[in-house]
Amino acid sequence: MSLQTLPLPPSELGESPFWHPTEKSLYWCDIQGQAVHAWHPDSGHHRQWHMPSEPGCCAPATDGRLVIGLRNGFYLLDTAKDSADPTALSCLALLPPEQHDTAVLRLNDGRCDTAGRFWAGSVITPRTAPNAALWCLQAYPASATGYRVRHMAGDNFTANGLAFSPDNRTMYWSNTPEHRIDQFDFDVATGDITNRRPWVQFDRKVDGQPYGGRPDGAAVDVEGNYWVAMYEGACVLQLSPAGEVLQRIAVPVQCPTMVCFGGKDLRTLFITSARAGRPAQEQQAATPAGSMFSLQAGVGGLPVNFFALVNRK
Repeated sequence: MSLQTLPLPPSELGESPFWHPTEKSLYWCDIQGQAVHAWHPDSGHHRQWHMPSEPGCCAPATDGRLVIGLRNGFYLLDTAKDSADPTALSCLALLPPEQHDTAVLRLNDGRCDTAGRFWAGSVITPRTAPNAALWCLQAYPASATGYRVRHMAGDNFTANGLAFSPDNRTMYWSNTPEHRIDQFDFDVATGDITNRRPWVQFDRKVDGQPYGGRPDGAAVDVEGNYWVAMYEGACVLQLSPAGEVLQRIAVPVQCPTMVCFGGKDLRTLFITSARAGRPAQEQQAATPAGSMFSLQAGVGGLPVNFFALVNRK
């Protein structure tokens, strides 16, 4: 299993990668860099779109645009337009300010389910209270805007690791500072989640003791295994549906942030990482913090799900 460093500039905080099956391109967010990126491996063409605030997550939409979670809500990005075009970005839905104070909260990790809903968790800074939440955006023609946003879960500091099992019966969601991944029972027909319970608890950092990192972004393969980037652990773990570690994949940066499956057969694992806040020796290393990597996973991943837009016909 040979790890490759991709010929891309380092991200301040790379997150939310996904493989676009029709464009044959890799998309991702640089949260702290306030930009959304796209890279076409075959041509080497790299594009970016600057955002007005931090893009925590992104996913393809059914009309060719991208749905993006920014600090205050959900937006659509028209990637056929240039970053400087003020019409490239349009608002879909803002989060309710009484539940989402943008002074301390912003959207973070997210993805779509197979029914076309876009799920996104938030992060609170500073971590004074576990007020980060999980939100769900979906088409809702009966509303004035055509969309509705639901508050689905709370009690989190930094929401990450959102993923769904291949049978659509389980949703994963992690609380990174608590070093814990939770599971929910998931009803794909209604979008309801129930029966939240701890799934995997990792050891916390203790001075003088080896540290394996804390769970960040994740993806699920066709066999139901959960692949998770371990922030500050310099590795990616493959966990079985029972939560057992099947393999540990070392990466040459301390802070991998998220993974996704891509390539023509969805057997290439792409890995983002973080540069922001890391020591100078990591930022200036031969393989600098914030780099992006790929490797052949040996198993296929689940394809990206598209956000279902309102059909007003």
